[in-house]
Amino acid sequence: MKKEPSSSAMVTVHEVARVAGVSAATVSRFLNGTARVSEDKRQAIESVISKLNYKPNVLAQNLKMGSSRTVGVLTQSLMSGYFADALAGVDEALQGTGYAPLIVSGHWHADEEAERIELLIARRVDGLVILSGKLKDAQILKLSQRVPIVAFGRELQGPRAYGFCLDNYWGACEAVEHLIVQGHRNIAFIGGPSDHTDALARLAGYRDTLAKHRIKEKQQLIVAGDFQESSGLLAVERLLESGQRFSAIFCANDLTAYGARLALYRRGIRVPEDISLIGFDDLHSSMYTTPPLTTVRQPLFDVGKSLGRAIVKMIGNEAHDVDVPQLNLVVRESVRRVG
Repeated sequence: MKKEPSSSAMVTVHEVARVAGVSAATVSRFLNGTARVSEDKRQAIESVISKLNYKPNVLAQNLKMGSSRTVGVLTQSLMSGYFADALAGVDEALQGTGYAPLIVSGHWHADEEAERIELLIARRVDGLVILSGKLKDAQILKLSQRVPIVAFGRELQGPRAYGFCLDNYWGACEAVEHLIVQGHRNIAFIGGPSDHTDALARLAGYRDTLAKHRIKEKQQLIVAGDFQESSGLLAVERLLESGQRFSAIFCANDLTAYGARLALYRRGIRVPEDISLIGFDDLHSSMYTTPPLTTVRQPLFDVGKSLGRAIVKMIGNEAHDVDVPQLNLVVRESVRRVG
């Protein structure tokens, strides 16, 4: 064997080959497992790798083979517990597959989402997971011509694209049905963004469930929101100032319910003794509010796992049948029976 390099030198494939007395191509074939290497050469290479503590450049190897072994994940907020649960699910699904997630945020801006996706594609990700957002379906289908994509929050079906939604309409129906069963008839609704499909489905569920029970819808009890805590607080202020009577509030998501709860507290209005409150999402913190929040649970961790498993199968050109998780009502202490 040849003279070893100093320990301070950065060890390369060529150094390993020189010390082992073989060609760099032989070392590469051994590392990649792309061809058989004779027993004496294998032993020599393994001995040198051990002595020199050689660490292969996995990224370079993968790129030579046409893969970065990474999955790009586009979320909308790195601060949100909602997206954190889904990201954790994606991460768990990728464990043991040889793929690692590369996460970026689009901040609910279509142009920023498109820019971030281009950055991910430029970094040679093998697939993309998109968690909600403002991009049009047609844009995603076009991007899928360049890289496989799975998406949450939209129905997609293409040769290299798949997307699914949870049944937000059904979840909203369950929430309002629960309030009606508890005797509530004057039910306010604080909605989400007017261009958000989930928010529109929850509004439709609210309206249709009232109609099903022949409860007249009161437009003054429907207040716009934006899925943020501040919009819940402001919406309750508007509801109280309107002079309309109501005994319960259905909030389009849990964050809105948190803001609504604060507004009621500041007015000295008790939950649920005076006003019942119900949310949508079941964020981790919802079981620790005062009182613990009744809400519709979105199994976002399971959603993330389903997305992660699907993208790995798509990358491998395998069938990607997805078991879409189901919503369910979580009854806690923020709703009381009336009448």
